[in-house]
Amino acid sequence: MENTWTLLIVDDSPADRTIYRRYLSQDLHHRYTVFEANCAEQCLTLCQQQAFDLILLDFRLPDQDGLHVLAVIKTLYPQTVVVMLTGHGDEQIAVSAMKGGAQDYLVKDSLEGSGLQRTIRNAMHQAQLRQQLREHQERQRLIIHIAFRIRQSLNLEETLQTAVTEVRQLLQCDRVFAYQFFHDMSGQIIAESVGEGWSAALGKVVVDTYFQSHGIEAYRGGRKQVIADIYAANLDGCHIALLEQFEAKASLVIPILIGNEDEGKNQLWGLLGAHQCSNSRQWKMNDIHILDELSVHLAIAIQHAEFLAKTQAALEKEKNLAKFKSQIIATVSHEYNSPLAAIQAAAATLKAHHHYLDIARQVQILDIIEQKSKHLSLLVKDMLLVNQADLGKLQLKPMALDLEETLAQVIVEQQVFDRHQHEIVLSIRGNIADFSGDRGLLRQVFVNLLSNAIKYSPKDSRIQIKLIGEANQVRCLVRDQGIGIPKKDMERLFQPFNRGSNVGTIAGTGLGLQIVKIVVELHGGTITLASQEGKGTRVMVCLPKQPYGDRSVTAFTLPDQPNAAIHQPPSISLRQSHSQRSLTGEQID
Repeated sequence: MENTWTLLIVDDSPADRTIYRRYLSQDLHHRYTVFEANCAEQCLTLCQQQAFDLILLDFRLPDQDGLHVLAVIKTLYPQTVVVMLTGHGDEQIAVSAMKGGAQDYLVKDSLEGSGLQRTIRNAMHQAQLRQQLREHQERQRLIIHIAFRIRQSLNLEETLQTAVTEVRQLLQCDRVFAYQFFHDMSGQIIAESVGEGWSAALGKVVVDTYFQSHGIEAYRGGRKQVIADIYAANLDGCHIALLEQFEAKASLVIPILIGNEDEGKNQLWGLLGAHQCSNSRQWKMNDIHILDELSVHLAIAIQHAEFLAKTQAALEKEKNLAKFKSQIIATVSHEYNSPLAAIQAAAATLKAHHHYLDIARQVQILDIIEQKSKHLSLLVKDMLLVNQADLGKLQLKPMALDLEETLAQVIVEQQVFDRHQHEIVLSIRGNIADFSGDRGLLRQVFVNLLSNAIKYSPKDSRIQIKLIGEANQVRCLVRDQGIGIPKKDMERLFQPFNRGSNVGTIAGTGLGLQIVKIVVELHGGTITLASQEGKGTRVMVCLPKQPYGDRSVTAFTLPDQPNAAIHQPPSISLRQSHSQRSLTGEQID
């Protein structure tokens, strides 16, 4: 049985209200706390006194029409779900109600118990999904904003202050702070956002001998402290006294971990925390997610700042400004993988200390770390490759290459990141032996093409990858059933930082296809891209068996009818973590 929903029935008919109550009492899935109102005035009065999850609102009320009441409710209480009750022939009213913010409507004359229960459940479920989406979007907005600040400025103080200020506003709590440890594991609050009426703690030095002797390893292992009520959490007396110094009644603390390659383990740099001072508070999972993700980005910012300080100290000896700029850009680019190593080290540490967290939290934290590290790592590699190409310094290192093995490895790696949410089918036809190419560069081609197919395709859809060996070349076809590419965007796809206008919030840099084009042409090959919005994309890469020459790139719109099909042998399906042979033939079109 799920939590009780608080519901208000607004109808001037006592008999109808009684029927609705009886229908709701028969719901086996939910319990309801039901209030009643017989007019608009009584409805709005009750809304001032009580928060309702859902209002069942009759259109025809004695003092006002339901559409007017709906407008007032959605203005004053926008999160409240409203289901409108109409009569037969009021379809236009129902449409107006939906436009006005009603979640759904019901026709009273044909209303049955199961229909009422189902409509309310669906309306509440959709409202909950919208709320989760809003929270997710707000969380992502914050993280993107902080990540942007990290890219724009290596000023650690500015970055930390921006983080704590925006997190406090987002969490609506009384204090958010960043705390840095000293070598003896005492520490200081170096950034703080605190609400009006509460004492500031910025710059305060904290010495906690209990933490120094007992708590450090737990936090280094990824421990998160979630306290809803400091007086009901069975805390040590010293710990309670420490939290009382900050006027905290509820506390949420996340470690900021920095990878240390020399010692082979994480360095506990500091803590990111939130306090509720006015009262106790049950922290939501979304609150923890926000601090989790932000702690990873702050770890990156911290290492950036520390690295910049070291680099600037060394570069002070340089007198040539041009050489200075060139060196700092090259060095920062080269060392950008250091924070990525920290993220991956944090993931390994969390796995090793799984007994501090439940399985679901471990997986969520690891997913965040792995996704962010993968994105940043690919961004760095992509930008360096494009820059090398622009400078004319990108050179092939051809060697004998097993394309099937190389591509199969890429598929397995991508499926791990994808969690096997797509069916990936690899098919081989013809002679693909005797092929020479640059293994590293061609891996990037396959990774970009496959990750694009996965990223822009719906869950459980099929992605086809086909290798066709011919006398002098090998063709690689990647076809998905994804969102496709608008015709107006096709000409710009191979330009840097250009993406389809329909990608929405799907992450991406806009460098992938340009890199594919660069590498393919460097091998003397060609790439053709065919796509139709909403119907998927097909990319064909042709690589000569000897990587020399230069070819052009073309893009065109997918025709209504596919080209003539070429039958080929059985395929290899890699949907699960192991390979399996299919007994059905595939077609290349």
